[in-house]
Amino acid sequence: MPVGREREAHGSRSSTVRPEPEPGRGMKVGAGAPTIAGLASAAALFLLALPAACTHVPAAPAPIEARGEPRPCPAGVAAASRCVAGRDDAGAYFWLVVPPDWGGTLVVHSHGGPELGAPKAERAEEDLQRWSIWSRAGYAYAGSGYRQGGVAVTSAAEDSERARRLFIARFGMPKLTIMHGQSWGASVAAKAAELFGNVPAGAKAPYDGVLLTSGVLGGGSLSYDFRLDLRVVYEVVCANHPLPAEPAYPLWQGLPAGTKLNRSELAGRVDECTGVRQPREARSAAQQARLDDITRVVHIPERSLISHLARATWDFQDIAFARLGGRNAFGNEGVRYRGSADDDALNAQVARYRADPAARSAFAADADLDGRIAVPVLTVHAIDDPTAFVELESVFRETMQNGGSAGRLVQTFTDDHEHSYLADAEYVAAMRSLITWVTRGEKPTPESVAGRCAALEPSFEPLRGCRFRPDFAPMPLASRVPPR
Repeated sequence: MPVGREREAHGSRSSTVRPEPEPGRGMKVGAGAPTIAGLASAAALFLLALPAACTHVPAAPAPIEARGEPRPCPAGVAAASRCVAGRDDAGAYFWLVVPPDWGGTLVVHSHGGPELGAPKAERAEEDLQRWSIWSRAGYAYAGSGYRQGGVAVTSAAEDSERARRLFIARFGMPKLTIMHGQSWGASVAAKAAELFGNVPAGAKAPYDGVLLTSGVLGGGSLSYDFRLDLRVVYEVVCANHPLPAEPAYPLWQGLPAGTKLNRSELAGRVDECTGVRQPREARSAAQQARLDDITRVVHIPERSLISHLARATWDFQDIAFARLGGRNAFGNEGVRYRGSADDDALNAQVARYRADPAARSAFAADADLDGRIAVPVLTVHAIDDPTAFVELESVFRETMQNGGSAGRLVQTFTDDHEHSYLADAEYVAAMRSLITWVTRGEKPTPESVAGRCAALEPSFEPLRGCRFRPDFAPMPLASRVPPR
């Protein structure tokens, strides 16, 4: 074998449609807003009902008051919507939206990433624009940009719940609330449903259903192992991250604190070694051989090599130093790497690491899911997702089974090849199917979701946007990522 050498994009979606009738259409926005005392009382009930198995118990939320100021709605949001933006008491930027003729359903959105560094107002606005389909389909929207950057799932779940409460303080109690999580935000949304959604019998749960799209749903324990594999395999093949002249460091650290490497420089190193940013015919034979070795061993498409390696650099740095005090949560002892031109040589040279059990437990306590979700959950995942492997859905199904929630889970898959955004039609069909499940008790099937998609209004472009594959079932994650 050769040896020795996600900001998520989105486009404009501006169609405005007549929303499907829902329970409570025509409710007066702002009517029935809860009192501060009522919110505090409900929050206390939620806290008392949290499962004893939870590894993190949020403090009882303080009474919340309306925050933010009216703002012009960003491009793509349904015309004549009312938009409010601001920064909450914890430091998270947020946007709230009520479309015209609102029917009473609120979508609480948890965005992906994660972003690193200090919170930025732009991120919360960009997510509202990317997911403007919700306002155009007639749903209100509440989205948080999170109070801190980095791989902090529970913190982000608390921020998403706070956005829901901010919406109530401003506009009143919705008839229905659907928690939506995208990408890494799917784990955030699921965590919020676990932490805040289990309430005493007779009490109103904060969420009526959960929609998870393109989800990173393997938890901290299983979602990141392949990126350690990528780091160690890449270094054997390319030997330039770090360069021979740079100080060596354990690759599970991502990057030593204070290192000045930037994303453009990393991409340049990857391209020099593999030619990944060049057309195939422009690569040298050696570059192509190195690229083939890496992608075949780690089972990632070449188009996502640079982004995965960046995540295995700066996200790993955040996990190691900001979350775990310099400890290691990832290991690859005993893993046999296969698929290169010379597997024996690769396995003889690859770096081996042993995870610190305490660090792994601490990371799992924040980022793993327990599957104890008390409301209907529907997932949508592209079969050829280049970022969040579709096999993660197998892990999530097992998690829900272990948590006693398998009967409340429906998983759907699409013949798409993207991660950040699939199609308006697919999302609207999934949301309407989930709402029907919640309100009428009619549990959808992959076939019924596909049928609903095909019957959507032309403004959602169902002929072009419906690519559900009801016959698909994902393989176990171990078929793609070696277990350890």
